[in-house]
Amino acid sequence: MIVMKINREFLFVARLTFSCLLFLSTLSACQTVRPVVSAPGNGLAFDASPDKFTFALFSDLNGGERDGVFDVAAEQLALLSPEFILSVGDLVGSGGKEKSKSKQKAEVEQRWDVFEQRSKKTGSPVFYVTGNHDLSSEAAREVWESRFGSPYYHFLYKDVLFLVLNTEDTTLERAAEIEVLRKAAIPVYEQQGMEGYEKTEHANIPENLAGSVSTEQADYFVDVIESNPNVRWIFLMMHKAPWTNPDGNAFARIEDALLTHSYTVFHGHRHRYEYTLRNGHDYIQLATTGGIQLTGEYRSMDHIMLVTVDDDGVDIANLLLSGILDKTGKIPANGESLCFEKAVCGSE
Repeated sequence: MIVMKINREFLFVARLTFSCLLFLSTLSACQTVRPVVSAPGNGLAFDASPDKFTFALFSDLNGGERDGVFDVAAEQLALLSPEFILSVGDLVGSGGKEKSKSKQKAEVEQRWDVFEQRSKKTGSPVFYVTGNHDLSSEAAREVWESRFGSPYYHFLYKDVLFLVLNTEDTTLERAAEIEVLRKAAIPVYEQQGMEGYEKTEHANIPENLAGSVSTEQADYFVDVIESNPNVRWIFLMMHKAPWTNPDGNAFARIEDALLTHSYTVFHGHRHRYEYTLRNGHDYIQLATTGGIQLTGEYRSMDHIMLVTVDDDGVDIANLLLSGILDKTGKIPANGESLCFEKAVCGSE
């Protein structure tokens, strides 16, 4: 009889919770539904806030994508079922640089076709962010603009503002100069590794270290921020870290506009994880979700992030791909055979 009583009371609570979700506008008690007294538990209220949501982030694929890693991540994201997913750039690469422009564009189009199919395996909407590999050629820029429009944009979700920046915002002439330096640095990297590459001119120009944000882009985001003064939180997604540019750039104006807001910054590019507290806010550099891995002072690992927003603020969880298992207790998509952290497994 006791068991029957508990089951019936749980059924009542479940029905009440469901009714609250359906008729939230008229049932103010929805936020305070609690487990029945006779059921074992800690007595805390059910978390049924309509303003709560969870989104996911993944990091760099490019710069030497390792086979199979992102495909594992896509299936793991499907298991986690976030409401939507964002990236921090370097998704497809810009195609063969020695080819004609028309052939480059055809190659980039094909790469985007493939990536869009791969991203659909997550089962959630995926929003793209530009990286240097995505926009390093004129052909790649034209493909992006024809497929997606502006390389920077914003959107609102449940009174939370998302700002998606383009840190490759430079002239075509400067982009061509950077490409020449990059080509010269590639054989150095192939022969001497990262230690040799970091001594090249390409590795040390401001655009490579910190990216570039134009005045026009800064104007756009300052206007967006000022037009949304009462949002609960602001998230900024970008590939590089423009605040690290010693010469300064227009990004400082965006930071100034954010001073009275709660916000979090996510970026990538360096293929290693780093957390920074800047101006009292979280600035987080993601590592990789399939891109080439490094070893050294900072942690290089394949991971995804889950970010949960509720009335109390923001919670951020890093999930290693090696630790997200399916119901059989295995890493999906044949992930058991892959190395997700070079410093641990000693290989890629």
